[in-house]
Amino acid sequence: MIEMKHCKNKGFSLIELLLYMGLFSIFLITLTQIFSSALELKLESESTSTVQQDSRYILERLSYDINRADSITTPAAIGTQEQLLSLVISGQTYSYTLSGNTFTLTNPSGTFQLNGFNTRVTNLSFLRVGNSGGKNSVRITYTINSLTNQKKGVETKTIQTTLGIR
Repeated sequence: MIEMKHCKNKGFSLIELLLYMGLFSIFLITLTQIFSSALELKLESESTSTVQQDSRYILERLSYDINRADSITTPAAIGTQEQLLSLVISGQTYSYTLSGNTFTLTNPSGTFQLNGFNTRVTNLSFLRVGNSGGKNSVRITYTINSLTNQKKGVETKTIQTTLGIR
């Protein structure tokens, strides 16, 4: 008697292959969306962080120099608004201004960039305020923007404060 062996093909049927590809596609799409969301959140966090850090650093540097200044030479008169702030500290001149979109400090040691490379500063103004015969004070206004592109737009922060000589 001849024995009949049933041989099964060890391949996949078309239906099994389509089912596998469909499940694999859903898995890849889900992973891509998760990765995309994580990347977007990272960019948003970085731009917020750089704007916050730069604005805080600039404000603290201005406060430090103005508090120890002997005089404010520019803007010279009360009510005068300039895009340049010049201070005299221990007989040396310190100047704050915009160079393009970069907030710079020029002192006897050289010229220094105060904002980071991922931000730009715009709308810088220094307004001399106070009473004649009173303490020298200046109102500082500037806007700092992130250069990181996000879906929601550019991270922007406007700073306005008044600082005076002690």
